[in-house]
Amino acid sequence: MRPIRPLFAVRSERGARRRNSPVPAAAGLAVALALTATACDSGGDRGAHAGASASASSAGDGKIKIPDDIKQKLKQHGIDIDKWKNGAWKNWNKDDWLREADDFINPIIKGLWNPDRMRRADDPAKKVGSDDLSGDQGVTDPTPAPVKAQAVPAAYHDNAPTAGKVFFDSPKGTMVCSATVVEDPAHPGKSNLVWTAGHCVHAGRNGGWYRNIAFVPAYNDSGLSAAELRNATRQQIAPYGVWWGDWAQTSEQWIEQGGETGGQGASYDFAVIHVTPEQGNGGKSLEETVGSALPVNFDAPAVPKVDSITATGYPAAPPYDGQKLYRCQDKPGRLSLRRTDPTMYRIGCTMTGGASGGGWVETGADGKPALVSNTSIGPVTSGWLAGPRLGTVAKGVFEGVSRKFADQ
Repeated sequence: MRPIRPLFAVRSERGARRRNSPVPAAAGLAVALALTATACDSGGDRGAHAGASASASSAGDGKIKIPDDIKQKLKQHGIDIDKWKNGAWKNWNKDDWLREADDFINPIIKGLWNPDRMRRADDPAKKVGSDDLSGDQGVTDPTPAPVKAQAVPAAYHDNAPTAGKVFFDSPKGTMVCSATVVEDPAHPGKSNLVWTAGHCVHAGRNGGWYRNIAFVPAYNDSGLSAAELRNATRQQIAPYGVWWGDWAQTSEQWIEQGGETGGQGASYDFAVIHVTPEQGNGGKSLEETVGSALPVNFDAPAVPKVDSITATGYPAAPPYDGQKLYRCQDKPGRLSLRRTDPTMYRIGCTMTGGASGGGWVETGADGKPALVSNTSIGPVTSGWLAGPRLGTVAKGVFEGVSRKFADQ
């Protein structure tokens, strides 16, 4: 059996709260510690965060020091950080604390995602060996024959209007995934929701939330080559703007099980991001801006009953370069990683890392297209892709984000 990898991040369903709720201890402390992490990070392109450096600092012994003024402000919210968790924050591990925080921390940094930074973003592909599939005790169909990915004709906005890219920063650098604009029942015709993979927003069991998460619909709409993009303007690369995630949510299963290697958590590898425009957009929503959004089907037919699925994304690992949009169409088979987890859809497709999170679309009984999955994993050598079958857990994640912004 060939190795597999998620083609790639995740917000917990239990973390959803109204934005006007009181600041809880975990969230308030996470904000302070997030500022500390920012101030102490010496990464090359993190300079845009430098404005937070005066808010918290690291003592000479490497321990975290929270300034007295921040301590007092937190106490006004009922948070005594010297007593919280018996002072455990003093031995803070930034990935663990940000993982536990209830609030999604992703402030807009205007201009951060410039053309060069977007063009250089890497795919977060993770590899796993065949031993990781030893738990396959459910129903798994034969490996499908590879289906060669077809280039989506430009302009992408005309031929795949809901598709785009998700950019984010991880401990390993600047990364990219694919994503889809989806309908929001709380705001018909005015959705600001984006569907992607869980591993495109959260690192899983050994990490926390990624940073600087942003969505670019119809990235490189004209289908320019990598050489042409070197001199492209931001308008050419992001014709419909850059949209920052102001909330994201994923499954508890991904947070508890997912990781950089192995197939664990793949059956629950999905996420929903609520976005807001980096620049003023005249009050228009994302859906109004791009002119389209897909409904999500949380009761799609069992795998054998689906005639055809189309997966779309921006593959970034060789032989692709992540700059152009591709898609594959195939009749899905079944892939079972663990007997206790839902069976996944699997199709033949040569797309590689970077296509992670891209939408899987099926034509429903009503004759209309609907999103039924997203790219999660595939073999190291490419040839097929697998995505979770969306059910009650996915619906809970989706509805959690929709409800949070229902009255806004």
